[in-house]
Amino acid sequence: MSKLTAQDKFLDLSDYGRSFGRFFAHQLKNTCFTPIHVTLLFGLTGLIAIYCILNNHYFFAAFFILLKSGIDAADGELARLKKTPSYSGRYLDSVFDIVLNFMFLMAICYVSKTSIWFTFLAFICIQLQGTLYNYYYVILRNKSVGGDSTSKIFEYKTPKALPAESQKSVNILFGIYTIVYGAFDKIIHALDQQAYKVKNFPNWFMTLLSLYGLGFQLLIIAVMLPMGWIELIVPFFITYTVLIFILIGIRKVFIK
Repeated sequence: MSKLTAQDKFLDLSDYGRSFGRFFAHQLKNTCFTPIHVTLLFGLTGLIAIYCILNNHYFFAAFFILLKSGIDAADGELARLKKTPSYSGRYLDSVFDIVLNFMFLMAICYVSKTSIWFTFLAFICIQLQGTLYNYYYVILRNKSVGGDSTSKIFEYKTPKALPAESQKSVNILFGIYTIVYGAFDKIIHALDQQAYKVKNFPNWFMTLLSLYGLGFQLLIIAVMLPMGWIELIVPFFITYTVLIFILIGIRKVFIK
């Protein structure tokens, strides 16, 4: 089930795990497994990838990083199939992503000669890149007919729990979400405050933007690890951040 209408669909370079995620979700549709279970599973898969990095098993690390991306796509698919969307699942998914991103980079720092301070900078850069992608993508999803009901452009207020979840869990996870993502959201919103007024983002722009999607970021890491380029991962993502200003410039000049 798509998050976008047919006219808004674009080639998402970061969403290569969607087919597997959709297949996996259909296998679980009539079982007792919930989207939260799937989120926990992709978290476990990410931890296995980190273990592989720490033990220099880079081909296996790449495999589990890509598998994590596929499973990551399945929790949302399963929620839509079972018609059980939840803010708890949405925030837990995002919190797991940022924690795993940090742990991936720390593991890379540990086994390489990379400075820990440059690694922290790379983590900030990766999060800003992903936040820019999510900012524009959520705007597009919210403007689509029958758009997303759980992702908001501005996450400033604790949402009311949906029928399948408790308000307490929503409150806790929203609090954690705002702590770990709040600063990144504010920075990106400040850089392009008028983006939410855009009627529609062209497909070519969204495809270009998907270079910053989490899936594509992880794909880059999964390619660089077995190629023996582990020392280049951190400096690459720091340099890659320059594209943020290019993409925002394109939006401001050409997409009104």
